[in-house]
Amino acid sequence: MSLVGNWSYPTAIKFGAGRIKELPEACAAAGMKRPLLVTDKGLADLPITAATLDIMEAAGLGRGLFADVDPNPNEKNLEAGVAAYNAGGHDGVIAFGGGSGLDLGKMVAFMCGQTRPVWDFEDIGDWWTRADAAAIAPIIAVPTTAGTGSEVGRASVITNSETHAKKIIFHPKVLPTVVICDPELTVGMPKFITAGTGLDAFAHCVEAFSSPHYHPMSQGIALEGMRLVKDYLPRAYADGTDIEARAQMMSAAAMGATAFQKGLGAIHAMSHPVGAVFNTHHGTTNAVCMPSVLEFNAPVIANRFDQAAAYLGIAGGFDGFRAFVQEFNDSLGIPRRLADLGVTQEAIPELVKGAIIDPSCGGNPIALTEENLSDLFEAVI
Repeated sequence: MSLVGNWSYPTAIKFGAGRIKELPEACAAAGMKRPLLVTDKGLADLPITAATLDIMEAAGLGRGLFADVDPNPNEKNLEAGVAAYNAGGHDGVIAFGGGSGLDLGKMVAFMCGQTRPVWDFEDIGDWWTRADAAAIAPIIAVPTTAGTGSEVGRASVITNSETHAKKIIFHPKVLPTVVICDPELTVGMPKFITAGTGLDAFAHCVEAFSSPHYHPMSQGIALEGMRLVKDYLPRAYADGTDIEARAQMMSAAAMGATAFQKGLGAIHAMSHPVGAVFNTHHGTTNAVCMPSVLEFNAPVIANRFDQAAAYLGIAGGFDGFRAFVQEFNDSLGIPRRLADLGVTQEAIPELVKGAIIDPSCGGNPIALTEENLSDLFEAVI
């Protein structure tokens, strides 16, 4: 193992029930006087969004809102968001919601002053240096789900609506200046979203823990993140008003996204093209793929998961952990096949082509090829 790494850890996080009330102070700290709240279509008319807009208005920040954001946001959503931002004379973005609202909000702040197309800033080499860093607006992130962890990330996933490929757009200044993690905002999540987002956080931790790269800080965070999901996701799923469980899951989500600086793998390489082509829920797709990917990676990761299983209180080492994952999925209503999410056998060649070029491939402990990815898709469809 080469003990070499480039490490960077997240930003200021205001964590706790009721802390959405501190949004005006966060805006002041970020230098915002006229922010645009960016969220998704599903959240636009919900009480938590109205209440947040009321807080903004009462503080003299206006109630600027952009909500034309699809579940898998694309460049058309981004174009419309940037137009709304610039037309409204806004000076910062409040990215509000689950992964789609957070990712699109961060990109609106990133692109509002750029002159090049968004695809020029894909997370390839040093492409991020092409951006005019001074033109990036400040960002405050307010997650309303507990899964993606995008609130503590320096990138967004945007789907190309023409090619149906998901692209990761990266820049260090996309990291939000302030994050408000208020578990009360997640209380109203329906069961299937609670399960899917929670298992997204779990997948982040599992893949970070599996990654061959050297990052002991991420390794420790991933392990404890897995424990939090194991212990608290069933409680949040059973009782959405369990504020302790909701809070612990918000922590696990941020931890998963912090940990995967160590790398992601085949789970995400597969789920990204599936989501782009079939518009499936990302976390649910990850969960369906997870048992088969664990089995595929077993020759390399079994020893480290023997240790993880002991910490997590799971008997049977790696085999016990793998069995637990399938039982966990089943208990949370996750289907066993991608076909149950609408994915077709005929699409496998297209999905393989998308997966093999996904940046997540580089973090898988076993090198991914078109052949073994095809076998993996066959196993889960």
